[in-house]
Amino acid sequence: MTARPSTAAVRRARMVDRLRSQGIADTRVLEAMAAVPREAFVPEALRGRAYEDERLPIGEGQTMSLPWTVARMCELIGAARGSKVLEIGSGSGYHAAVLAAMGLIVFSVERHAALAREAAARLRDLGYLSATVKHFDGSYGWAAQAPYAGILVTAAAPEIPSALVGQLAPGGRLVLPLARDAEGKEQRLVVVTLDAGQLVEQDHGEASFVPLIGRFGYPRRSGL
Repeated sequence: MTARPSTAAVRRARMVDRLRSQGIADTRVLEAMAAVPREAFVPEALRGRAYEDERLPIGEGQTMSLPWTVARMCELIGAARGSKVLEIGSGSGYHAAVLAAMGLIVFSVERHAALAREAAARLRDLGYLSATVKHFDGSYGWAAQAPYAGILVTAAAPEIPSALVGQLAPGGRLVLPLARDAEGKEQRLVVVTLDAGQLVEQDHGEASFVPLIGRFGYPRRSGL
């Protein structure tokens, strides 16, 4: 007798179907989203909502991005299997797990010590051993592991962080939300590449992220 799929597995499959209907076409991204147990990356009280189309709080004033946002950023990074990628803003570790499930070697930086510890432990316990998390100001990147085929920033920056551009491998992509106003409310998701020493931006639509706090982002303010 064939075992019934779990409730979480059914919800995960529905999420992937929804992502496909929303325009996510990269098979590797969809397969990774189908494989990673999103419910393991949210607080226990919210696990029933893990596959809903919404951002979920994860502590320290931070949120887990919409499934579509995670999938779209992974699609845009376009790194080949086995490549090194950098993630700025580990959060719960979910995004890093999806990147690892895509066959990438992930270095992830988180400025909140508690979130960094929890994400590292969660990734280890779930077997995503190609993802490494450290606690630091992510706007500096992780120069010791550079260069990267792709860099993904999960917080909105007021401008393109020069420290991150310097850590891209030739042909690499920097995927990040950029704030287009002083308050950081008008954001666009962009892909930045280097072409003959010049920065080239491609706009991929509206975005909504928490601010990137750090030396090459916004200064820390009360409550951030």
